[in-house]
Amino acid sequence: MPPAENVHWLFATGLLGFGLCLLARALVGEELWNRSTWRRYLLPAVLFCIGAAMWPVTVFFVVSPIHTLAHTTWAQLTMLAGIAQLGLSAGRLTSRWWNLLVPVAVAASGAMFVVHESNPWFFMRSSFLHHLIGWTLVVGSLIPLVLVFRPRSTALSAGLAALAIAVAVMLYADRDRAPIFGRLSPLAGTAREPAPEVRP
Repeated sequence: MPPAENVHWLFATGLLGFGLCLLARALVGEELWNRSTWRRYLLPAVLFCIGAAMWPVTVFFVVSPIHTLAHTTWAQLTMLAGIAQLGLSAGRLTSRWWNLLVPVAVAASGAMFVVHESNPWFFMRSSFLHHLIGWTLVVGSLIPLVLVFRPRSTALSAGLAALAIAVAVMLYADRDRAPIFGRLSPLAGTAREPAPEVRP
């Protein structure tokens, strides 16, 4: 089984790409962004794929009931938000209230980050980042919530992109059994050093 940080880094890459696309859309405007058909469906498709990619993680790498609950919640809500955005982009869904699935998915994801981390903030680096990411998402879910009512706000759209990029950076910083601010709980065990570099 690979270290959990490796899986986190893969999701960080997907989330970073998603955030950069959100930022590009915020800068050029939704009308110009949607002139290209593939761009119109890109963000909803990436959102759906991030949720779908959570299922293999749940099946093969999760070992406790609370982690299973957290990962399946992430998967279902992220896929549902992606499907709703695809329906809105295709014109099959017309009510703006479908956009509420995005802040619900963001807030629930944040809550699951906090709930499934049983250790305190300064237990080790991964514990600290789980708490930090969780509360960042819970508070940050206000951005997509307000966007439902002010969909043309460039500042809010850029803020949502910044939220995704910030969470991606936090996920990249994750490393199991590593100290945080020089602190590592004795209960966490010994610090796991990164693999040595292989040179030819």
